[in-house]
Amino acid sequence: MKKDALIIFAKNPIKGKVKTRLAITLGNDKAFEVYTKLFSLTYEHTKNLKHDKYLYLTESIDDNLFDKNYKKKLQWGSDLGIRMFNAFKELFDLGYKKIVLVGTDVPSLTEKIIKEAFEKLNTFDIVIGPSNDGGYYLIGLKKPFEYLFLNMTWGDEKVLQETIKRIKEYNTSYYLIKELIDIDDEKDLEFLNS
Repeated sequence: MKKDALIIFAKNPIKGKVKTRLAITLGNDKAFEVYTKLFSLTYEHTKNLKHDKYLYLTESIDDNLFDKNYKKKLQWGSDLGIRMFNAFKELFDLGYKKIVLVGTDVPSLTEKIIKEAFEKLNTFDIVIGPSNDGGYYLIGLKKPFEYLFLNMTWGDEKVLQETIKRIKEYNTSYYLIKELIDIDDEKDLEFLNS
């Protein structure tokens, strides 16, 4: 039987293609520096986890990113929601029973929080880690619930609210773990350096 799987959704670290909102005010060099720091922190916070780990990248598979314990895959789909759903579906089809997906924009994400998400999936169908911008930094599932991902306005401050509304409409059980800061623009940078 398959173990649990952790998905890390990440952009390939390419200058000019990462942290584009930050780049508007700080320039591409600083935005790239911030992204690579966040990318490294995500690695540090996940490298000791015993779950099967998958790094889903946007541009190309790069085996030099993270280490050999992370299987590398490509994201595919027309928007973020479809790409996330496709990743979940691909791994559920491989036989995983519990899958947690995280991004790379949350410097205070910890191994403990990810472990809590997997643990809560023993009781709940869905686990969500809310972020301060109205979205979420983590979502854990026991099944590929397509309704969570289709026709969502990603990047909107109502993503979490809309997600919970859909969960309730489908009578699915869910659990919210600790809210964390998502680094999107210049005002968030103080949390990266604290």
